[in-house]
Amino acid sequence: MPAIPSLAPDAARFDVVILGGGSAGCVLAARLSEDPSRKVLLVEAGQDLRPGEMPPEIASPYPGRAYFNSAWTWGGLQVAMGKDPSNTGQATMRPYEQARILGGGSSINGIGANRGSPHDYAEWEAEGAAGWGWSDVLPYFRRLEQDLDLAADTELHGADGPLPIQRVPRSRHTPFARQVEAELGQQGFPAREDQNGAWEDGVFPITVNLDRDGRRTSTATVYLTHAVRARPNLTLWTGTEAERVLFEGRRAVGARLRRGRDSVDVAAPLVIVSSGALHSPALLLRSGVGPGAALNQLGIPVVATRAGVGRNLLEHPSIGVSAFVRPDVRLPAGEHYHIQSILRWSSGLEGMPPGDMHLAVNTRSGWHAVGHRIATLFNWVNKSYSQGSVTLASPDPSARPVVDFRMLSDERDLVRLAQAFRLAAGVLRAASLRGMVMEAFPSTYSAQVKKLLQPSWKNGVLTALAGPVMDRVPLARSRILAMAQEGNAPLEVLCADEEALRVHLRRHVGGVWHPCGTCRLGAEDDPMAVCDPSGRVIGVDGLMVCDASVMPTIPCANLNVPVIMIAEKIAGGIRAAAAEVLPGKAAA
Repeated sequence: MPAIPSLAPDAARFDVVILGGGSAGCVLAARLSEDPSRKVLLVEAGQDLRPGEMPPEIASPYPGRAYFNSAWTWGGLQVAMGKDPSNTGQATMRPYEQARILGGGSSINGIGANRGSPHDYAEWEAEGAAGWGWSDVLPYFRRLEQDLDLAADTELHGADGPLPIQRVPRSRHTPFARQVEAELGQQGFPAREDQNGAWEDGVFPITVNLDRDGRRTSTATVYLTHAVRARPNLTLWTGTEAERVLFEGRRAVGARLRRGRDSVDVAAPLVIVSSGALHSPALLLRSGVGPGAALNQLGIPVVATRAGVGRNLLEHPSIGVSAFVRPDVRLPAGEHYHIQSILRWSSGLEGMPPGDMHLAVNTRSGWHAVGHRIATLFNWVNKSYSQGSVTLASPDPSARPVVDFRMLSDERDLVRLAQAFRLAAGVLRAASLRGMVMEAFPSTYSAQVKKLLQPSWKNGVLTALAGPVMDRVPLARSRILAMAQEGNAPLEVLCADEEALRVHLRRHVGGVWHPCGTCRLGAEDDPMAVCDPSGRVIGVDGLMVCDASVMPTIPCANLNVPVIMIAEKIAGGIRAAAAEVLPGKAAA
């Protein structure tokens, strides 16, 4: 067995090294460097994103160009979603975009800014994450936000935080979105105003992190401001990959990094892994923290046996139902944000919490001319139970992790996603929308769709030519849509045949780019917990994890704002612990 790699004697020294500059890492760097005596290094594999210098594709509230731009995501990452019933049970492998840029997902995501249910955080406490109940996390939600609409509600909302949050006003909703909202109202779902208010079912204007000028806000810019970046005790290294955490015995003492062709060691008494729910467990495994037998098989020296590293992988299973809509009800030119309202609803399945389902009214389904003509009712199971895993095929840091989501492996998720599909299909086929919907169909993230979503001049030209033809020639439209669907059964068949629908869902289920749970918080005596409730890795010293991977269960929310909350709370805990060690010093 190889020896545990040791720290180079000439390693640069810091007080804290943060491995990953995503939504959480930028928050940690900003908050921990508020103490001028604490030297902080933030490491990010991707490029910098400086305040005032956002590329237009990122600044735009429409994420389609940014999210599918390979310059800002990890290349070569293929994941298993679920088992394809037509392929002898083999996993369906798909590309899975994960941010590789300062700010992480907050720099390229769909900018949904919601918190989840108080029930989610009660569930975390019940899973052993003491101190993570709703009353514990609410102050950190308030701290992070600058609510541009409801700051006067000081019980629930914040006014002075770094992250601007607002709602897409109904006055800007397209005629299509308004008619969907009206149809949902006819079906018994009331109109609500605040997605981050009382937890109740209804139709809400979506809550997003946009500034007053309608531009995206990223933790790379609103936390790492020019003033924060100028702090002499904060060092930022972009274009730098974390290869492994370095240990002396069971104490983390630093990290080995890759900067271009150079291997660089850095030393610190505290190392915080903040590389996301797929890469954080992979980094721990490469560093010798994880299931002992699996590490031994790969020839990785075992530092600490933690069986839960890479387990409990969770996501929101999703499926879409789309409509080619009439020209006058589409998103107008200049209106960039495409998701205008959401439906929160309860499945009623036994044992499920309220508000366990989510439907987003997407008024645009791609950056290009064809996508502009297609609206999608995008459904996901907001409280999911199917668990997957992250493992390693090789100890080589350049190898991508092996990711298997095992989507819909829990029957409760499959049953509810089928409910969601039928609800969305029923809305699009309702009499009230008949004049707006030119053709409704089951949408999928097929190879053809994926190819067209890549921003390129060729795709721009192809779709610019196809779009007007699809408007005017119904037969051409139907054939083009059928090609993109790769042999899906028609919508009416899927709605009438339960078994056909289940096959369709298993074959085409996707996620929402919301992976979490792979280094979960829990009690120290829980063999599957990776971190204690403070975020410290159980069984070693000087090592923490802070990102979506620490979530014990998946919240009923887009994950960006909960991740920022987690980083605010863990940073607060680190500062409080430092103040206890030095009682004469106020917490920074």
